[in-house]
Amino acid sequence: MFFQETFRSLKGRLKSSRTGLGSMIALLLIGAFHQPALADEKDDQELAAIKLQIRQLMEKVDAIEQRKEKEKSAVIQTNTERQLPPSSSSDSGTKSLPSAPHWMSLPPSNTAPIKASNQNSPPHSSIDLKSSSPAAITQTAVDRLPPVFSIGNVSVKLGGFVELSNIWRSSNMTSGPATAWNNFPYANSPNHGLDEERLSSQLTRSSVLLEADPTKSIQLQAYLESDFGGAANTTNSIQISGYTPRLRQGYFTFTQNEWGFHVLMGQAWSLVTNYSKGLLPRQEQLPPVTDNNQIPGISFTRVPQIRFEKDWNKKYWVGLSLEDPQATVAFSSSVPSGGRLPAAYGETMGPKIFYENSGGVLLNSNTVYTYNPAPDIVLKTAADTRFGHYEIFGLARWFRSLSVPVGATTSEKHTHFGGGIGAGMTVPLIADKLQLTGNILAGEGIGRYGPTMLPDTSFNSRGLLSPVPEIIGAMGLIGHPTPSILLYSYGGVETAGRRRYMGADGSQYGYGIDDQDLSGCNVEFGVCNAQTHTLASFTLGGWWHMLHGSYGSVMGGLQYTYIKKFAFSGANAVRPTTSGNTLYVTFRYFPFQ
Repeated sequence: MFFQETFRSLKGRLKSSRTGLGSMIALLLIGAFHQPALADEKDDQELAAIKLQIRQLMEKVDAIEQRKEKEKSAVIQTNTERQLPPSSSSDSGTKSLPSAPHWMSLPPSNTAPIKASNQNSPPHSSIDLKSSSPAAITQTAVDRLPPVFSIGNVSVKLGGFVELSNIWRSSNMTSGPATAWNNFPYANSPNHGLDEERLSSQLTRSSVLLEADPTKSIQLQAYLESDFGGAANTTNSIQISGYTPRLRQGYFTFTQNEWGFHVLMGQAWSLVTNYSKGLLPRQEQLPPVTDNNQIPGISFTRVPQIRFEKDWNKKYWVGLSLEDPQATVAFSSSVPSGGRLPAAYGETMGPKIFYENSGGVLLNSNTVYTYNPAPDIVLKTAADTRFGHYEIFGLARWFRSLSVPVGATTSEKHTHFGGGIGAGMTVPLIADKLQLTGNILAGEGIGRYGPTMLPDTSFNSRGLLSPVPEIIGAMGLIGHPTPSILLYSYGGVETAGRRRYMGADGSQYGYGIDDQDLSGCNVEFGVCNAQTHTLASFTLGGWWHMLHGSYGSVMGGLQYTYIKKFAFSGANAVRPTTSGNTLYVTFRYFPFQ
């Protein structure tokens, strides 16, 4: 009959696509209810059979749609776990689900949250305190975190913490959460013994790590890290404590893994800094201390640089870094740039000297910058063995000044070489329970690389910058009694030698002179021109990882430091000394960890 022939024809089209199936049902319904022949009572039985077939087809349609929806959900869940947008289906008959924009790898807005497979498993934290230099404390541990989202093929990781520190010092230094170790006053100062109490959130820190892999062997990274350690002219603690953001680190890296080749460009920790493993950034062996100026004896700077490195199986390393230069200058009397030095023995007048300028465009106009003829150069080799990490390095520096000799009308340019050699180690003593770390740097003109800021140079009688001999060193023990507790103890020392000349008046000039009257250093309101010879310190502290979960982590830190400062001896063998104590109580909240 007509309906049977029509149905057999359309039934074959049902198998081709879901769209065809829906259209067929509609045609059957139209045909079933609108063909005139249906009015014939003789066709009632045939009409009943057609309706039964329609119901069966509708049930089959529902079953197919449910199966397709389950397959679609499985694809979405798999892609979400891989942090990729769900792939679109090629089945034109299936209703497509809205997806995230192509540049952002987020689940579709109408997709239900994916629950953890084991709801009873303990929450995981990316904070690992087993290291000798836990990145969550010394940096931001952003490498251990999953990407928050992606921009194109670049993944974005966010890190950082919010901090509050309570700082107590036995002498008033009017300092924030970074102690100027060389500024502990002698007994002549009214600040000596006048303790200082301060609360600060300036070390609150944020970071972002961008990563991309153009090929299987090439990796690109960009890292930005900042805190609120800046202090603009309008900054004050009276009403709003509006301390300004500053750049701590900002660099990008290129890595060719097959060649073991690495390049870093930007502002980062100096290659002089000790490392816990390899020579790659964010693996520096920084002490897990609370003071932002580290502790005496640690060698470091954070400077703009260009660095090239080569590794052999991630076991042996060599690195070369060209770093932004800057020098510190000290002299027994105040001689500004453009001033005249005291005359040397046998001379009637000293030369004029020029060695620094106030900051210009995009530099701090309230400070001075020395003449820099060339970048500082650091060459370091390192080895990672089962007995620990070991490294040695050399540092080369250049210092420049201009002088106008007596009677001359033109200046003379002088460049003097300085630098030193250093070494570092990080040794596991008891597996993950106890590590020993140490570093040393010795040479001339290296004071900039120590946190006490001993001078790099002084002047000789001709107006040349003369590098000061110095030694910087520290050793520490880092213990891990439990997975949530870290304890540390450090001892450090920085010491400087002499650079001086005899003046025409029979007095000594330069750095490390020993003919000054320093008796006033031990009398309140007395005159004291003592020059620092040595600073030694002892530090004891620890961290407790007290809370962690899907809401982040909370840590508390406690640190005590004792420092002793020794001046060069003056006339009559008077040698002023002073000491100081600091106590930190710190709390940090890590929202991403």
